[in-house]
Amino acid sequence: MGRAFLPVHASWSDVLDPLAPQIEKILQSISNDDIAPGIDRIFAACEMDLSSVKCVIVGQDPYPTPGNAHGLAFSVSPEVKPLPASLRNIFAELISDVGVAIPENGDLSPWRGQGVLLLNRVLTTKVGQSNAHAHIGWQEITSQIAQAAASQGAIGVLWGKSAQELSHLFTHSIESVHPSPLSAYRGFFGSKPFSKVNQQLERGGVPLIDWSL
Repeated sequence: MGRAFLPVHASWSDVLDPLAPQIEKILQSISNDDIAPGIDRIFAACEMDLSSVKCVIVGQDPYPTPGNAHGLAFSVSPEVKPLPASLRNIFAELISDVGVAIPENGDLSPWRGQGVLLLNRVLTTKVGQSNAHAHIGWQEITSQIAQAAASQGAIGVLWGKSAQELSHLFTHSIESVHPSPLSAYRGFFGSKPFSKVNQQLERGGVPLIDWSL
């Protein structure tokens, strides 16, 4: 399927294989761009086993700052300092909500091991430019990824309008404004998304997520 699919877990093949022509067309359209994340990290969210997904946190598009995006929504590589503002706000709410220790860095990869799919609505952007690839077809691809997780009962965590376009896919979704500095004080802070996910998992008899990093 091409370089972009190298990290994808085999469990996603039924979802992504039929989309390969569309994905290749998208990749061709951006082949001359300096993109974030790198080509081999575009589908990093799908490195986890589909059957393990309990929760889907949906972001908008990758961080445009050089070196920040590494293929997982809202996450950055461990060495990135300072943290993006949205991620700082997520951590503030995380600490307030479930009382975990202050994370040492902004790498959210440990959440994947807890069953959290970190999916951006749009999988690429140009380095230095937000929303550069918002109209090239990624939403159709990510809708299929989200639907596959939702169809097995995963909970949607949908922050902001872009993410909430997927709300109809999920039987259970937890929604608020986006954690960016532009909107976080209008309802993200105090929304308690992390404890609400675990409350829903508990109702379903599913092991809870350890949100510590």
